[in-house]
Amino acid sequence: MTMVAKAEPRNGHELAPLNARPNGAGAGAGVVTLVVPGAPGVGGARASVVSAAGGPPDAAGPVRAAWSNKMQFMLSIIGYSVGLGNIWRFPYLCQQNGGAFLIPFAIMLILEGIPLFLIELGIGQKMRLGSLGVWNTIHPWLGGIGIASCIVTFFVALYYNVIITWCFYYLFNSFKNPLPWAECPQEISNGTLGPVRECELSSETAYFWYRVTLDAAPNMEDSGGIKWWILSLLLLAWIVVFCIVMKGIQSSGKVVYFTSLFPYLVLTIFFVKGVTLKGAGAGLQHMYTPKVEKLLDPKVWLDAATQVFYSFGIAFGSLIAFGSYNPPKNNCVRDVILVSITNAFTAIYASVVIFAILGFKAVANVEKCNLKNLRLLNVTGINVTGTEYEDYMKELTDEEKSHLPLEFCNLQEQLDQAAEGTGLAFIVFTQAIVELPFSPFWAVLFFSMLLALGLGSQIGILEGMLCTIFDIEILKRIRKPYITGSVCLICFLVGFIFCTGAGEYWLKLFDSFSGTIGLVLVAFLETIAVMYVYGHKKFTQDIEDMTGYRPGWYFQITWRLLGPLLMAIVLVSSIVDMIIKKPQYGAWDASEGKTVNTDYPDWVMVIAGFMITAGLLPIPIVFCLRRFQCLKFDVNIHQGSIRRIDTTVSTKEMMGDVDFDEYHDLPQDGSDYNDDDDDDEPPNIPSANQRRKQRFAMEVMDS
Repeated sequence: MTMVAKAEPRNGHELAPLNARPNGAGAGAGVVTLVVPGAPGVGGARASVVSAAGGPPDAAGPVRAAWSNKMQFMLSIIGYSVGLGNIWRFPYLCQQNGGAFLIPFAIMLILEGIPLFLIELGIGQKMRLGSLGVWNTIHPWLGGIGIASCIVTFFVALYYNVIITWCFYYLFNSFKNPLPWAECPQEISNGTLGPVRECELSSETAYFWYRVTLDAAPNMEDSGGIKWWILSLLLLAWIVVFCIVMKGIQSSGKVVYFTSLFPYLVLTIFFVKGVTLKGAGAGLQHMYTPKVEKLLDPKVWLDAATQVFYSFGIAFGSLIAFGSYNPPKNNCVRDVILVSITNAFTAIYASVVIFAILGFKAVANVEKCNLKNLRLLNVTGINVTGTEYEDYMKELTDEEKSHLPLEFCNLQEQLDQAAEGTGLAFIVFTQAIVELPFSPFWAVLFFSMLLALGLGSQIGILEGMLCTIFDIEILKRIRKPYITGSVCLICFLVGFIFCTGAGEYWLKLFDSFSGTIGLVLVAFLETIAVMYVYGHKKFTQDIEDMTGYRPGWYFQITWRLLGPLLMAIVLVSSIVDMIIKKPQYGAWDASEGKTVNTDYPDWVMVIAGFMITAGLLPIPIVFCLRRFQCLKFDVNIHQGSIRRIDTTVSTKEMMGDVDFDEYHDLPQDGSDYNDDDDDDEPPNIPSANQRRKQRFAMEVMDS
């Protein structure tokens, strides 16, 4: 006799009901009957028998939030994947390695990006759960993967909103005419020429960034105190983010229409303007001139793999969350292909725009340099006209040049001035904007675009973390806005460290250590879990059931071999690089007007080690606690262990070792659990919630 137990709310440990077997294997083929030991001594019941039929994963649980339409999902995932790295990291790599970088980038996109993307999106759509629930469902021992992903995502969210804060600061200053970074200060500060000298030694844009915006401290040990203007804008940034994500995709889904589409509008405007500027061709030629010899450098391939990995936002839990809001029959394979192509196209498109304008800047700087030299020659009594200047400079010998106070004006040298990250956005590109007519207008457009890109990615990052938090059973009774507000408040308070004079140094520390190793390891374990614990055959079948497309040899090879291998190489290379090269940061030296590479203090490296450890420890801790039954968990964990035994051959050894010692009094010969009852009436078996309440009441009475 089989009794169907009443469906219970999901608690993060439950498993999605199994699907019916394919090919019509019989009327009962889609039903799995499980004997789950009950709590001894509760209501006289010895055990309950559960029948799980195939169907939608959420059929027995609460209704899960869903996208309003397909466009909302696509814009959300594009806004998350296409972020600031497409603007200030990819162009830098192309500049350093020439057009040849597109070859390793395309190969890594095919071998690493697309397969991993489909794993996260597909498993989220199949399970209809967040990151925590998915890995608990595949096997309770793997629950630490979801926790580790959430912790790493928390660290990244902390500093990512600081970048949004800086975008706000530059955006508000862009409404001034002339732009405040267009010229050096002319006033004497505190009776000294310090600011004027500092600006002359660096540049107008570098001075505005390091001295005006950040008021940078000389090192990490001298924080320089809280900068109130950064703190107030950080508060604004978190308020904006909270208002967007406070109700999950019900609120954020409406904002993505702006954060995802507006950057393309701005890029197109800059493209039309950029390609018409003098020097645009020189910038594009410099960027995409193939440097074939770079293909023999392993670091180029490592950079390509790293760029693909982080540009997709893999292992944050966000892709799993986005997929879980899709209908079960959504074609996730097509979505992955479209988003991957869009991501790559955006990176290349942004590079064209960036270097068309940087080429214009380089030509403008060379012309300024030549004009300055021409004036110096005229002052020294050498009468040279503008048309004669170039020929005259070519005829000068090195000895004659050494006696003349002339600058070396070279276009190639200007184009070789590489920058990435904040240096490209807030120093190099801002200088190019100054050279444009109606520069405030272009500045407003550019920093509005950066703000939209940053918000789009931050929405996705927080969605991955909050979806994991919402799946925690104890928090399901609390309204989403309260949980979201608490998370944002905690992030804002921790973010005080980024509002000091050493704020940029701390941001680089978090960027270098909090996510690098943790995210790669999480992605590696995710792939192993899906392919070898859940089972590659079952996952392949899931994709076919959902999309009608059965992944072929390309996906099988990349999922089971090449993907894990590439991630292992990236992980080992990152660890070796940290060991061989002592970590440093660029500290601003006001006396020289430039950044100086400085070793991190020992106590700072201890904090870095703590961040790495905090992102990795949940994985072995949860594994050990559940493997050796150090803590008593609810029955659903044992259900998951039993139900996954038939998933794949590779899981039998892991799944079969379930500790039921506490139920030693249950019959082992398959006899009826109703000791003296000869009737066919089913026993009155309490639900799991009732058993927990009774155990709690007994513990209270005992205490």
